Amino acid sequence: MNKKIIRSFASVTIALAASFSFSAVAIVPPAPSIDAKSYILMDFTTGQIIASSNEHEPHGPASLTKVMTNYIIGKELERGTIQLDDMVTVSENAWARNFPGSSLMFIEVGRQVSVQDLQRGIVISSGNDASVAIAEHIAGASDAFADLMNAHAQVIGMSNTVFRNPHGLPVPGQVTTAHDMALLTSALIRELPDTYALHSEREYTFNDIRQYNRNSLLWDRSLNVDGVKTGHTAESGYSLITSATNADTRLITVVMGTDSERARATESKKLLNYGFRYYETITAYQSGESFASQRIWGGSRDEISLGVKDDVVVTIPRGQRANLDANFVLDKPLEAPLAEGEQVGTVNLSLDGEVIATFPLVTLHEVEQGGFFKRIMDSIKQRFSDE
Repeated sequence: MNKKIIRSFASVTIALAASFSFSAVAIVPPAPSIDAKSYILMDFTTGQIIASSNEHEPHGPASLTKVMTNYIIGKELERGTIQLDDMVTVSENAWARNFPGSSLMFIEVGRQVSVQDLQRGIVISSGNDASVAIAEHIAGASDAFADLMNAHAQVIGMSNTVFRNPHGLPVPGQVTTAHDMALLTSALIRELPDTYALHSEREYTFNDIRQYNRNSLLWDRSLNVDGVKTGHTAESGYSLITSATNADTRLITVVMGTDSERARATESKKLLNYGFRYYETITAYQSGESFASQRIWGGSRDEISLGVKDDVVVTIPRGQRANLDANFVLDKPLEAPLAEGEQVGTVNLSLDGEVIATFPLVTLHEVEQGGFFKRIMDSIKQRFSDE
């Protein structure tokens, strides 16, 4: 007879406060009011959305597009299809004069510029001209590069994004969302840390022209902001992606469609302060940690240890670690043989009665099949156990 088996086990931690007759209750206020058309506050490690509004609403990406352009540069460097010291001949399409009144690296037709310089011109100076130059170097043309951008977007999971060019200047059909931009930023940080590091640089000088990163939060000493990218067009307003760390927690924010440079920084800072003050990212269970010993039938031994294969990391309100509870559900009664690391059920992690995470329950060691007599005896015992 197969049946689901549910077991509960101890809270994640045993706190000294548990010896008292009272426990602290975490008071988490609502997220602050954010003056933007859409926004999101996401934990980088867990992907949990802490606060958001209209995060799936289509919006013009403006220069936030260049996060994807830099992501592709990093991917192509990783693949070895381009090198940092490659020299790129600037075409007429990439001429700075084609983009009057917009952010530029100020490259000139016919001049050779290294990939390394162009990359900094894109990330730090937000150069629309540099974006076209690198797009042509990688894909031959801006249109072909846009196809590459969209292919990467689909892999990342940016289901509401369409790119039409490598710089983000307005064109019909080019849209993204705050949620999709948070996913892109997370992928950049996780997959290409060296490429992401450029987003923390505050200034860049090319052709004797010094330009400063427009992300003013890089200078804010009250936060450890190390990226990411600003964006602005008349149609889309002022937008900003930020990422910052505090101890073991990294947060990502995206605000889109604010009224000014100051507003996009102010609203982003409000979200970061809220997230760091009221939430934390913790390792609830470590890889290989045993939850319980469970009866196994027909094996060379009577019990098997169960646990998790990978670390279980969750985002929770600060101070609530000791209030985490978990139970596991076995897919069916355990019968030998079972290999180490074999999934046999699911663990549900709860806080205040609400399930906040689920993850596989696995065997922590192998149990071989028992001898003939052992299997017969266990079969009889199991039959009575099921009744």
